[in-house]
Amino acid sequence: MNLLDRDAHCVWHPYSAMGAGQPTFPVASAAGVRIRLSDGRELIDGMSSWWSAIHGYNHPVLNSAARRQLEDMAHVMFGGLTHAPAVTLAERLIDVSPEGLEIVFFADSGSVSVEAAMKMAIQYQIARDCPGRQRFLTPRSGYHGDTLHAMSVCDPVTGMHRFFEGVMPRQVFVAPPAPRYGEPCEPIDLASLEAALARHHEELAAVILEPIVQGAGGMRFYSADYLAAVRRLCDEYGLLLIADEIATGFGRTGRLFACEHAGIAPDIMTVGKALTGGYMTLAAVLTTREVADTIGRGDPGLFMHGPTFMANPLACAVANASVDLLLESPWQARVAAIEEGLRDGLSPCAELTHVADVRCLGAIGVVELRAPVNMQQVQPLFVEEGVWVRPFGRLVYLMPPFVMEEDDLAALCAAVVSVVERLVEWEGYCVPAGAGSPI
Repeated sequence: MNLLDRDAHCVWHPYSAMGAGQPTFPVASAAGVRIRLSDGRELIDGMSSWWSAIHGYNHPVLNSAARRQLEDMAHVMFGGLTHAPAVTLAERLIDVSPEGLEIVFFADSGSVSVEAAMKMAIQYQIARDCPGRQRFLTPRSGYHGDTLHAMSVCDPVTGMHRFFEGVMPRQVFVAPPAPRYGEPCEPIDLASLEAALARHHEELAAVILEPIVQGAGGMRFYSADYLAAVRRLCDEYGLLLIADEIATGFGRTGRLFACEHAGIAPDIMTVGKALTGGYMTLAAVLTTREVADTIGRGDPGLFMHGPTFMANPLACAVANASVDLLLESPWQARVAAIEEGLRDGLSPCAELTHVADVRCLGAIGVVELRAPVNMQQVQPLFVEEGVWVRPFGRLVYLMPPFVMEEDDLAALCAAVVSVVERLVEWEGYCVPAGAGSPI
């Protein structure tokens, strides 16, 4: 059997069904901003491998960091042991993160870091003699991961986890932030949030949200004033604020962390994805010394979490190199140039009747359709155009690597415009013209 047949026989891909015949493309290699398929075709990468490969692929600096670390150790347990890559990375993260975040707890994926952050908030409230504070408030249209507690704070209606409603903890949801990025936040925009806090604050451990950009829940960009108001209300009601910066951290929105747009610092912050430049799975939870000390003073006197591959030395070494590579580069200018290129390149889509909105922020470009795409029919169209773009729902979006040059970005945007122009709205789906039923 060839690779695709072997894959179809035994491999279950994310968000897919076995035997469904969904298009899958074998990759032979990747370098710079290009993915090379096994048939020799090269695709300009518009996804940064789910938003993580900010430096592109096969980067010599990151390759070198991995090789050097392999000579010492690939892994060692973090219980009772420590090592220089982890300590150095913790120090680097503290140095660049919003003020007050002084403690780092490592995890092995974004979803797990959200789980750890939520457990941290619950243990903090228990240690404060507030055991009834075990729920979380979050705006609708959010996305925080695929594990159980992370699912519980994803959007309960439009999210992909509604099938697990019977087993998930029940959280408190408020209206999504209404004012768009750059707009002021009026009192009416806070009405849902303020009403829910007034009613539920005595049972809430924390507010959790994605700062400025609601990612996989809809790619919505919202007002920095709203985020600042959430910080103020958390302080007023004695709640922790958890900022999920897994998608937005490390420059994606034009600031190193999206919280900086509002000039606020959370009590707990999760980071992942771009942390290692897409090389290894690694995430981290940053928090204040007050949160850590309070948990330490409570029963049982320690934080009840510890992943097996926590602070993997190989991942930490690559992360150190990735963070240094980012900070030593003109990343702000690069992201600003990408934003300008996305605005110009995607603007023709705004004239199409089946397009609801086109929006850009930092190195994020979004074309929102009026109906969801049919992935089985649309995904191959992008490959035919020589780009790797993976839409979801009604969203065709781009999050290119920061090192993408102007010509490649223009080609990437032109491919999106070409495919979107060929789509038509058909019985609730956007499908290629003449394709017939999307089912």
